[in-house]
Amino acid sequence: MAQLVQFEQAGTHRLIPIKYGAESVLESLPLPADVLADLSELDAATNERKIAVRGGNTAIGPGELLMGVPEVHIVNAAFTHAGPFGGRFHGPQRGAWYAGFEIETSVAEVAFHKRRFLADGRIQGRHAFDYIDFLADFSGGFHSLDASEQENCLQPDPVPQCYGFSQALANKLLFKGSNGIVYPSVRRRSGTCIACFRPALVFHPRRGQEYRLGIEVGTEAVESEVVHA
Repeated sequence: MAQLVQFEQAGTHRLIPIKYGAESVLESLPLPADVLADLSELDAATNERKIAVRGGNTAIGPGELLMGVPEVHIVNAAFTHAGPFGGRFHGPQRGAWYAGFEIETSVAEVAFHKRRFLADGRIQGRHAFDYIDFLADFSGGFHSLDASEQENCLQPDPVPQCYGFSQALANKLLFKGSNGIVYPSVRRRSGTCIACFRPALVFHPRRGQEYRLGIEVGTEAVESEVVHA
């Protein structure tokens, strides 16, 4: 069974598409004030993060989400935009903050999912995508998987079917009060990842460098370069 270990790691890496870096994409639209007000009202009614802040998400509510801290919208979005199938260690109702200990690990994890998205859309060729590296620090008790759990939870494919065991384990740990799981990266053999279950434990979230990832469907190679330090 997963063991609770005391864990500290500063400067973990989470790559977020640059387009989500702003509080709202509406901020950049050159529209009249009254039109922006109407769009903002519509956004508030349909945005999962804002719905959760108002208490409309039964899986995570205002009492757990962050308020009034730097990058609050980035942290809260990780827990409220869970995706229709969830992820490796979260279901579709409640998200988690995933990060790599090394930037190379985050690049490999993000590139895998972006490449899969392109392949599913039958989009061929090489494409470039820009990301902001969000750094965060972690300190406290987190769970570490035993050998059997690693074998069952860290299956590389098929996605999302291979998430069944890991989501069940994560849900069990979550409701037992777990802070999250530290585990070997599936997409980079030498890397390590963390899945944090608690917004309040994403300490000192801050913006690092901006990266451009060059991804080509049909290959596992990914090129990364810093475009803004």
